[in-house]
Amino acid sequence: MATVVVGTEGTRLIVLRGNSASGKSSVAAGIRDRFGRGLAIVGQDNLRRIVLRERDLPGAANIGLIDTVARYALAAGYHVVLEGILYADRYGEMLARLRADHRGPTHGYYLHVPFGETLVRHATKPIAEEVGERDLRDWYRELDLLPGDVETVIGTDSTLPETVDRIMLDTGLACRPALDR
Repeated sequence: MATVVVGTEGTRLIVLRGNSASGKSSVAAGIRDRFGRGLAIVGQDNLRRIVLRERDLPGAANIGLIDTVARYALAAGYHVVLEGILYADRYGEMLARLRADHRGPTHGYYLHVPFGETLVRHATKPIAEEVGERDLRDWYRELDLLPGDVETVIGTDSTLPETVDRIMLDTGLACRPALDR
């Protein structure tokens, strides 16, 4: 497959991965709240479950859709926060191509939450009644890191505001003005 360079030297691609209830969506929302306009959130759950109503299977259509939406937003000049469980064996190839094709800096983070804490956090979610412990056990993968040391692991010792602060500083978004869109 040919390389299709995407984004600019100034666009930031932030990939947030982790198990269910690890805080990915909250961190993405926190980054957007702090940064403002000009930052797109590309959420696996939204594209896979809501847009396509698809199960998370190897080779599923959502993988290409996630890639396309992230590339489109980067090409339009948006910074992108791509968030989801994004299992390494299913999404790793797509993420590696996206990382390689992105002209600007790419930062990867894996939010690590032990299984016991996953259960506690999941109990507070609206889907807690329809998704039980058995489902969570089936989905949970301990430190499902991408190859190549491309992710920073953030554990439960980092609060939501601390995690958002860290990512804002690491990526340079704390110093960049929001776009007036």
